[in-house]
Amino acid sequence: MHKIGIRYEDKYKMERRVALVPDHVKQLVDKGVEVEVVRSEKRIFTDEEYAAVGAVLVDEVTDSDIVLGVKEMPVGYFKKDKTYIFFSHTIKGQAYNMPLLQNMIDSGASLIDYEKIEDDQGRRLIFFGRFAGLAGMINSLWSLGQRWQRMGIDTPFLKIEQTHHYNSLEEAKSVVEEVGRFIEETGLPESISPLVIGLTGYGNVSKGAQEILDLLPVEEIEPDQLATRLSENSLSNKVIYKTVFKEEDLSKPLDSSKAFDLQEYYNHPERFESQFEQYVPHLTVLMNCMYWDARYPRIITKDYLEKLFKKGSPKLTVIGDVTCDPDGSIEALHKGTEIEDPVFVYNPFTRKPTMGFEGEGLLIMGVDILPSELPRESSQTFSDALIGFLPDLVLADLNVPFDELEIPAPLKRAMILYKGELTPDYTYLKEYL
Repeated sequence: MHKIGIRYEDKYKMERRVALVPDHVKQLVDKGVEVEVVRSEKRIFTDEEYAAVGAVLVDEVTDSDIVLGVKEMPVGYFKKDKTYIFFSHTIKGQAYNMPLLQNMIDSGASLIDYEKIEDDQGRRLIFFGRFAGLAGMINSLWSLGQRWQRMGIDTPFLKIEQTHHYNSLEEAKSVVEEVGRFIEETGLPESISPLVIGLTGYGNVSKGAQEILDLLPVEEIEPDQLATRLSENSLSNKVIYKTVFKEEDLSKPLDSSKAFDLQEYYNHPERFESQFEQYVPHLTVLMNCMYWDARYPRIITKDYLEKLFKKGSPKLTVIGDVTCDPDGSIEALHKGTEIEDPVFVYNPFTRKPTMGFEGEGLLIMGVDILPSELPRESSQTFSDALIGFLPDLVLADLNVPFDELEIPAPLKRAMILYKGELTPDYTYLKEYL
């Protein structure tokens, strides 16, 4: 039976999540599994909570065969024949993490990536996505209130704080509900009405964002109706208008004689171009909640933002980039921001960011570890999904050849490296190394 280690999260100062909560450690300990937990003063579950359920507190993971983390583990950390489970951010060939992957190969280690733990239909089974959406929406409403205040416009959004200041999700939701009641009764200033919030995507991240947004007085408008409805001047300042964009709203075939086909879009994104710019002038806030990689068209480029701002002060005030792909679908996001310094104003003319709420341009919220702003709830939900796989993993023979390895199918599909070698599904990563 293999021993499990839970490491200290050192990538970000405010990373307080954990992959396995004390209740689930207890379940493993009760089955005879040894669990060692690296001491941490910042983790949302305390050292004492882990010690109380039978975990051994250590200063560093020692002889555990399976090591659990959340974010990337540092280069130089890995040992031969050990299995590491974390979000490696390598499956798109991300340049910034290829040294990490190469180091794991050189070390002869195995890597299971949570992002690829999927069912037979390719649906993710273990994720923080809903919590990224929840925290991303709270942060973006907070950012909107702060940015408007700097522009001399006071709004009820000033009652909302950054997510990590709340003790629980419920506390944050109650404040958003209070803001919603105020808007319903009193309305928003005419100068910023109608308030339109657009969301890209409709998966777990978008659902989390909408869970918060829907606590306000919301009416949904379909993307193809947006321009018409706004031109009628009939929209209320006591309602927030929501528009959810799907793939066919974002992109169109390069061949104008062809209709949009979703499967073709997934298989051959190079045959498509962005058509999202037609919607941007109508939005106050854009919540970017979709999957994106470099094969797909960008939805907002730097060139477009310069063109938009040259026309005068646009309606678009805040982008909440929950997707957080640096230089990605929102080209102006150069890097993910940190919880303690979460927003910047992007100047479309100088093409430079200024951290904080001040300056000419567009405010962007791009926190890279949004679920860590709701650390207890997000860790609990994540651990609820992970625990079911661990009893089989600790009993598995991790020394047999890969094709003979007997572990739950979703874990095997998520194994990027086995003993320092890329597994068959991930050999494509060789070209990025």
